[in-house]
Amino acid sequence: MEFDPEKHRRKALSKKRENIRFYQKLNRKPPKEIDSTVQEIHEEVFGYIDCLSCAHCCKSTGPLLTARDIKRISKHLRMKDAEFEEKYLKRDEDGDMVFRTLPCPFLAGDNYCMIYDVRPKACEEYPHTDRRKFLSISRLTIKNIEICPAVYEVTELLKKRYR
Repeated sequence: MEFDPEKHRRKALSKKRENIRFYQKLNRKPPKEIDSTVQEIHEEVFGYIDCLSCAHCCKSTGPLLTARDIKRISKHLRMKDAEFEEKYLKRDEDGDMVFRTLPCPFLAGDNYCMIYDVRPKACEEYPHTDRRKFLSISRLTIKNIEICPAVYEVTELLKKRYR
C-alpha cells in the first residue's frame, strides 16, 4: 500500500488533542517502565513498517545539522566545510543550519539516502521512538505523529497498553 502523506496528516490531526492528553497522562508513569515498553513497541512497529517505502521525513522536513555533521558529510563528499554549507545549507529562522531544499538533496529516487553512512545525527536518531527518556520529547513526538506513520503506530499501540 502506498503512503498518502495528506491522508496520514489528516488522520493524525484528527487525534492531536487526544494524543496531547495521552502524553500528558503518560508523563506521570515511571520513565523506565515507559522506555522499556516503547522499545518493545518500536521493535514491533518497525517489523511491519518499512521506511524506504515512505521516506516522508526526508521529503517533508529537514534535520538540524551540527558542526560535527557538517564536517563529517563535507569530508565524505570531499568538499570544504564552507563549500558544502554554501551549496547545501542555509540558516533557518532560529539560526540553525538546515538543508536549503526539500526533499533532502541526498534522497535518491528509490528513497535510499546517498550519504547514509555519514547522515546527520538527527536523521540517524529519527523518529526517536527507540531512545531512553522517551517522554522527555513528547512534544516532538506529537509533531512527528503527523509526519511519520511509525510514530503514529507507536502512539496508537502505547494508548492500547496504557488505557
